[in-house]
Amino acid sequence: MSDIVTITPNPAVDVSTTVERIMPVAKLRGTTQQRDPGGGGINVARVITRLGGDVTALYPVGGPTGQLLKQLVESEGVTSLTWTTAEHTREDFFVQERATAQPYRFILPGPTLSESEWQAGLALLARIDPFPRFVVGSGSLPRGVPTDYYARIAALVRARGAQFILDTSGPALAAAVAGGVDLIKPSLREMQELAGGELPDAAAGERAARALVASGKAGTVALTMGHLGALLVTSERVLRAQPLTMVPVNAVGAGDSFLGALVAKLAAGAPLEDAFRFAVAAGAAALLRTGTALCDPSDVNRLLADVRLETA
Repeated sequence: MSDIVTITPNPAVDVSTTVERIMPVAKLRGTTQQRDPGGGGINVARVITRLGGDVTALYPVGGPTGQLLKQLVESEGVTSLTWTTAEHTREDFFVQERATAQPYRFILPGPTLSESEWQAGLALLARIDPFPRFVVGSGSLPRGVPTDYYARIAALVRARGAQFILDTSGPALAAAVAGGVDLIKPSLREMQELAGGELPDAAAGERAARALVASGKAGTVALTMGHLGALLVTSERVLRAQPLTMVPVNAVGAGDSFLGALVAKLAAGAPLEDAFRFAVAAGAAALLRTGTALCDPSDVNRLLADVRLETA
């Protein structure tokens, strides 16, 4: 079995196109079309694979879109471990308006999972032998799945002596953190929800991350803040990275690229500082690509030299 397993409870087929201008009523004819496998954990697995890591993606599939999703995942060289749902896997839709260069993202709710279906995902993870060293949970929870789903996964992973890394939001993130997580990767907005108060700048985000680590609820916080840069906070130190100077094409997939690169480097035994620097470069590299294409390794390596870290 792989060193890393990612879990995506609510995956999707991401459909992307470009139109000249978005307007009501009129037929909007796309000038491009692209289909990518989507969902947080699947995207993380795609990045890890591109960067030479050993990863398996665990996710549910339902109906024709579920089978298409699996084909798309495996076409990128990612090993799949799936279970079946009665309702169809969702599709998401992304449109780039050429006249303004503005992206529009349409996220569909996806299937409702029965108790036996979401329990099947936990059982599938528990049966993995040998168990991976890193388990990454990422993305939203589908309807029907309990809020503490990631918290249950964290407990399972902890019992097997592995590390659990989480990228989600809202009540699912709060429930998991309450029980303890090795590493979380919130955005500034998600960190604000978790902290229960306004975080108007990077300094406020850093204070909230420090408090979370000090509480013992998260071993490490990797906080991505868009134009404010990124932070990596542990009990021993804080690393700060300023955003790279560039003209972004698209923001979709930047967080997943960041996390995929971070986990790939940690699994390869890289020092935390080097892994964080690589993650910052990967997150920036994703901004240069359209749709959910994610980062390209050549862009990551080129941007890596521009990443500068400050240590608190």
